[in-house]
Amino acid sequence: MKTKVLIIVPDHPLVALLRNDGVTVDELKEQLIDLNEQAQTIQALADAERRALTEDEETNLESVMAQFDTVMADIERRERITAQTNSLATPQGRQSAPEDPNPQASARNPNPQQRRRSAIVVNEDKGKWGFRTFGDYALAVKDSCGGNQMDPRLLANSTPASGASEGRGTDGGFAVPPDFRKDIQVLLDGEDSLLPYTDNMPTGSNTLVLPVDETTSWDDQKGIQAYWEGEAHKFTGTKPHLGNNTIRLNKLTALVGVTEELLEDAPAMDSYLRKKAPEKINFRINDAIVTGNGVGMPMGVLNAPCTISIPKETGQEADTIQAENLINMWARCYAPSRRTSVWLYNQDIEPQILTAAIKIKNMAGTDFVGGYPVYMPPGGLSGAPYGSLFGRPMIPSQACKSLGDQGDIMLVDLKRYLTAVKTRGIRQETSIHLWFDYDLVAFKFVLRVAGQPWLSQPVKPKHGTNTLSPFVVLDERG
Repeated sequence: MKTKVLIIVPDHPLVALLRNDGVTVDELKEQLIDLNEQAQTIQALADAERRALTEDEETNLESVMAQFDTVMADIERRERITAQTNSLATPQGRQSAPEDPNPQASARNPNPQQRRRSAIVVNEDKGKWGFRTFGDYALAVKDSCGGNQMDPRLLANSTPASGASEGRGTDGGFAVPPDFRKDIQVLLDGEDSLLPYTDNMPTGSNTLVLPVDETTSWDDQKGIQAYWEGEAHKFTGTKPHLGNNTIRLNKLTALVGVTEELLEDAPAMDSYLRKKAPEKINFRINDAIVTGNGVGMPMGVLNAPCTISIPKETGQEADTIQAENLINMWARCYAPSRRTSVWLYNQDIEPQILTAAIKIKNMAGTDFVGGYPVYMPPGGLSGAPYGSLFGRPMIPSQACKSLGDQGDIMLVDLKRYLTAVKTRGIRQETSIHLWFDYDLVAFKFVLRVAGQPWLSQPVKPKHGTNTLSPFVVLDERG
């Protein structure tokens, strides 16, 4: 019985037909992402203004959702066609290859045409394009240069581009499989990241304009007001006092060059890139949230105009933290923020915190006779110290300054710190041409992110002169 086997030669026009170079599945999936971002933007604008959708917005949203369903159906149809093609390409007859009468001669003189041919392979792991690890993918990219045979997995998943080198494999670049992109984004939101503590807003745009109302409930000069009215009296009209908060997303990048030797060790390559790139990106974001100057990066807590800095105590020694410092910081924390605030600190200050005590005077009040520790559990150092101060979590961070500098300890409510992150997360691209003469493959990671406190100035209390803020730091004690 004759057996029909479908063999695909990479240079054959049938490859382009099967991949549909006009519109690829990957391009359609990119359209889904764009449509989803449009829908999120429409809904997010209404949510930010705390209102229902307008008629025009409802019409636009319904149109976007209908396009999404249409594109999704197109993708499913194309994937079914590909599955049928793969099924036809699978040999149905003999499963073992005929025995080579002269294997040594074949090994010495392989047929180039046979080496170029490859049967269509069913890609069971679509999210990784059939690659087992990131290192496996990196090796395939490296091996495709220099006129070598291109890995069929790269060929089947490359995306046509116009004028850009990263989009098409033959131009020197390949997109990274989506599952690897997803894994790195998950690592970005790990335990050591400050992003999950912030008021995070996904966005499909590089610029956000948000309405802001900074009036307090006790402000009787501007904004919405409430009055006690007598019977049959005319109501007193008021109006909102809104300003615009413009957020521009900044670009955070990491460019990683990997040697050919490291690429040959695929597991090591996989572990290295997955660990180091997110670590670097994560720290840059943390550092910007704490110390950023707002120029090409987020506005950090230390440089924000709404941050309050507490002066040191009279006669306080350099590079010390006293219990009075912590008490004064707590007293200036805006009351509604106390429920969601955290302490950020440099680990250099831990000896000072562990020994900080409220001083106790004698009966006459003339001399200090002892103290009461502010950060010590009942069991003392024999047990683990509390992980909280004034009931709020203590989080060590390398972004905080050294002991004695402003910013070595901060009491912050990051829920009142706005961050905006591009909905696509980290964009990753690979190039074999950037450092071609050094035998290096370049992996580029790009994330667009913005951040700044919601408030533009400290809160003025109803009674008293001391302003309040969700962000309180301690002055320099040099």
